[in-house]
Amino acid sequence: MRGVSLTTRILAVNVIALALLAGSFFYLDSYRKQLLAERFRLARAEAEIAAIALTEARPAQRSAVLAEIGTAQRLRLTLYDADGGLVADSFRLAPAPFTFADPAKEAWYQTAARALDRGVDLIVGAPAIERYKEPPQPGAGNWPEIARARTAHATQVYLRYAPDRTPVITAATPVGDKGEMLLALRNATDVTQSVRDARQSLGVIIGLALMLSIQLSLFLARTIVQPLRALVRAAVRVRLGRDRAVVVPRLPERGDEIGLLARAFSDMTTALRQRIDAVESFAADVAHELKNPLASLSSALETMEKIEDPALRSQLAAIAAHDVQRIDRLITEIAYASRIDAELSRSTFATLDLAALARDVVGARAARPDRDACPVHFTRDEGAALVRGDALQLERVLENLLDNAVSFSPPGGTVEVAVWAGDGRVFLAVRDDGPGIPPAEREKVFERFHSVRPPAEAFGAHSGLGLAIARTIAEAHDGALAISDRDDGKPGAQLLLELPMAGEEEEEE
Repeated sequence: MRGVSLTTRILAVNVIALALLAGSFFYLDSYRKQLLAERFRLARAEAEIAAIALTEARPAQRSAVLAEIGTAQRLRLTLYDADGGLVADSFRLAPAPFTFADPAKEAWYQTAARALDRGVDLIVGAPAIERYKEPPQPGAGNWPEIARARTAHATQVYLRYAPDRTPVITAATPVGDKGEMLLALRNATDVTQSVRDARQSLGVIIGLALMLSIQLSLFLARTIVQPLRALVRAAVRVRLGRDRAVVVPRLPERGDEIGLLARAFSDMTTALRQRIDAVESFAADVAHELKNPLASLSSALETMEKIEDPALRSQLAAIAAHDVQRIDRLITEIAYASRIDAELSRSTFATLDLAALARDVVGARAARPDRDACPVHFTRDEGAALVRGDALQLERVLENLLDNAVSFSPPGGTVEVAVWAGDGRVFLAVRDDGPGIPPAEREKVFERFHSVRPPAEAFGAHSGLGLAIARTIAEAHDGALAISDRDDGKPGAQLLLELPMAGEEEEEE
């Protein structure tokens, strides 16, 4: 059951239980109607047979025939003349073969059964049935079925309910050709008992189904509610921040939607913690990096107020201006670094040629001779170098890599940019002629504000964010950025950008 979706489980439990309950109600009503229809046919046949027997009997024998048929068939037979007067009543001619039960004297379970009967009738929308009442005065006028049978010259069958809510079936039929009418009355208690027996059997089935439904519900409670409650408790603890080591259950054994939710929630929580930690670390680094130039600027300004020597004041002013530029550079880089994740989340990736993009960036730098005195050479292998990405963000990566390479290159040195593809990946390498980066520092230079600068470079000329931003963009493109020695054996460093090659379906898009 672990691989079955929760939707299927819930539908199975609810539909099965509802189908059993609804089907049983309609089945019982259909069964009751079938029994009554059979009894209606039987009542019609019994009344017509009794009428034939009375017609063929001699006048002196009619009372005996009426009493004998009523006793044998457990019927009450009443004969009326053409004027509606009572001629004979089998209950007066012989002991009554049945009597109506008094509900007040029956056991409690019979009262409960009648209440259940009324409830079922209400559910299935059964029509209201007339209650049987013993007429205060004898006469055919008490029975509308007699009037209808006299008019239609055919047997008419009526249904009423006895005081104990059992069926009372009456059949009125003509007797002979002198206008006499016969009324046959039966208290069909066996119909009610048969329906109640069937209901009892169905009740057992429904009870078993209910127990099964309860067991399934408890199973669903264990498989749904309990893990959800665990996730809720973990979410509350994460929100309150009371325990940074909150373990969000991942439920690796579950392959349904709950398991997917748990793992997604755990991954989201981990990512959120990492983002919070990164923000806190970034804020601390920003404060530290800004504090140094601010302290230098404050010291220079305070000293300028006490110095009269114009040359020294000019030197202090230059220091202050340099600190202002450094602060401005830091703020610009910090602002970009702080919004890079948000920008990447909104970026729309398209298929682009990384080699063409690198050639354009190198060409644009060459058109700005004041940018630097270090030439940049570009080479590419034959073949496609297509990737999926944001062109502006990848341009920023290449610019940062070139700035880093140029800053490390000695006077007269060159920077090489090469692009090639292989094994489903596209590679872009930026190589310089500098001293290289020690292996112990190669991962640290990708940390924010960490910088290993050439000794001759002016202090504060770089913010230490360029390579960190470049790696963030590379990883957002499912790529990687790393530093190594040059693969051609020459001295210097090589920064290698690796991105997945765009597939054919992606190229068509």
